[in-house]
Amino acid sequence: MLYILYCRAYQNALRLTSNFLPWREPELIDGVNSVEKLPDVIKNKTKINRILIVTDENLTSLGLMNNFLAELGSEDIKYYIYDNFFYDPAIENIEEGVQCYKENKCQGIVAFGGGSPIDCAKGIAARIARPEKNLIEMEGLLKVRKKTPPIFAVPTTTGTGSEATVSAVIKDNKNSRKLFINDIPLIPDYAVHDPALTVSLPQEITAYTGMDALTHAVEAYINKYNTERTRRFSEKAVNLIFANLEKAYDDGEDLQARENMLKASYYAGLAFTRAYVGYCHAMAHALGGLYDMNHGRVNGIILPYLLKYYGESVYEPLAKLADKIPFIDENIDVKAKAQKFIGRVEQLQEKLNLNSKLNFIEDKDLPILVKNTYNGANPLYPVPKIMNRKDLENLFQLVSE
Repeated sequence: MLYILYCRAYQNALRLTSNFLPWREPELIDGVNSVEKLPDVIKNKTKINRILIVTDENLTSLGLMNNFLAELGSEDIKYYIYDNFFYDPAIENIEEGVQCYKENKCQGIVAFGGGSPIDCAKGIAARIARPEKNLIEMEGLLKVRKKTPPIFAVPTTTGTGSEATVSAVIKDNKNSRKLFINDIPLIPDYAVHDPALTVSLPQEITAYTGMDALTHAVEAYINKYNTERTRRFSEKAVNLIFANLEKAYDDGEDLQARENMLKASYYAGLAFTRAYVGYCHAMAHALGGLYDMNHGRVNGIILPYLLKYYGESVYEPLAKLADKIPFIDENIDVKAKAQKFIGRVEQLQEKLNLNSKLNFIEDKDLPILVKNTYNGANPLYPVPKIMNRKDLENLFQLVSE
């Protein structure tokens, strides 16, 4: 009981402090082929002529950046590519990127790809801003506190919302965990929403990233201490996801569905960067630190289990979210409506082939998974119900057995 009171006091203090922070949103550049407008912005709005592009080796090999690179050339902007990673950037990748930035006298950073390249770019930017600090020293809240080089985020997936958030998630391989750096300077200065860059996403990645966005929106919405503004963003995201994710999954070239999923991911990012996420993400981060697996896939599998485990503490907000999606009868009570919402999440799971279990979890790993989840969520996340270690162990068993 005392620990719960401590957590709520911590969250209340954080909520009060956040009202005085200089929150901002990136300047959006959107529409089909809008990435080709970015070089002009880089050249003429920010006066930059040497840029580091952070991406992953897969995107480089696919040639997805070719038109963008050609436009950089036409603007006489020199660019240098760092892509020495594929998934989940680690501390070592950040340090390599910093070295590349410094050696080539870069003046800004373009993050081109999914959440991993954007996180990597943010980590590099943080180290450039605070060269006297390592990433572990900047872990936590508000420890960057200095202006970073300009960050231009070009998401090619529709789930992380990283182009809108204060967060960078970096893998600490030495300790088999993920570390989180959260500060206002890490919000990108510009974000490009070009649906044409997302049409080549494989079905499974469309599913994983879409469910990641849904988890962001739902966890932000059911958390305590959210705001009218974050609730509005979550509602928009949930509505767009249920209306468009299956379309994007079935037809990857549906540009309208792809554009709407980019919007949904962005709205969900705006919601959770203020209202935070919860145990679903904490569990997924713990699993991602120990096993090599997709973060969005894990979120998509865990989400309905967690919502059921919360029970009546989430009935009211879930009932309100249910009103934002089609096919749910409005003339039922709050509990029934909340359960219908969870049922719709499960139906979406099944459609996207995510109705499975995490049966790779080994019993010997449970203690470290529970510990990392508990420490990752508490006292920071203002979750609907604060869980103890036994609750978390029960949840891991539910999703794995």
